[in-house]
Order: sequence, then structure tokens, then C-alpha cells
Amino acid sequence: MKWTWACTGLLWVLAGCGTSREAFRPNPNDEDPLVGSVPVVRAPYKDRCAQHGTSSVRNTCDEARYLATEYTRRLSVGDEVCLEGGYGDEPGQACKARAAVIDTAPNQVKLEVRTAKPDSRWFRAEMRHAWYEEGALVDLYLAERGY
Repeated sequence: MKWTWACTGLLWVLAGCGTSREAFRPNPNDEDPLVGSVPVVRAPYKDRCAQHGTSSVRNTCDEARYLATEYTRRLSVGDEVCLEGGYGDEPGQACKARAAVIDTAPNQVKLEVRTAKPDSRWFRAEMRHAWYEEGALVDLYLAERGY
């Protein structure tokens, strides 16, 4: 009988903890993998610089890859990046889509698209989150520079 009363009392206490107004408001930063998982943009399997073989373009591509890797590794929470029209540079007038770093993990950066111009491919993706592997952002840098 004591067990029943103890369990009933515990249930009442737990029920009372969740009845506040805040308990029913969803947390926008809470990413439940069962309801809405955040997509992960993977690095490409092939390196863009490898396609140039032993040509003179290969050296400049390798240098650009090094710069992109350093830039991507130094990103931290709160930094703004340009996703289209100048990844690796300060987001300026030429930037068609701006994003902010909202989280970091080993070999990954979580970006949130903040603003996008109507002619950008990111126009319908504002306020969306995605994890980007380091190699995917490096590949974006190389693609924008024509490698």
C-alpha cells in the first residue's frame, strides 16, 4: 500500500513539473532525429585537383585547396560565410547567399542560411540548417574558382 501511495505521489509531482506554459513550446534548437533530422552534405569522393594530373594547373589547385582547408578549419560559431559568389572571402556585395556558423564538430560545420538573393540557388532555403563536411566546403571553394 505504501508503494502505491509513493508511486501516485511521484506521478503527481512529475505531472506538475510539465504543466508550465514553457513546457508546450517547442525548442527551435532541438533537433529530434525522429521528427526532423538535419541533412549532412558529404565531401565528394574524388578530389577536384586530382583530375588535373601533373599539369601546371595542379599546383595552383593544390594551393587553393590548402587555403580553403585552412579557412574552413578556422570557422567558429558566429562567423558569417558566403555560400554562393565568394566562399572564402568576406561576404560582400557579390555574395548571393550568406550563412552563419551555428555549430562545429570534428570535420563538420553546421551552417544556417541567413539571406539569399532571388537569383541564388539558396533562395528557398533561408533559415535552414545543414551540416557540411570540411571536404564539401573545400570543394565549394575550388568550384567557385574554376578548378
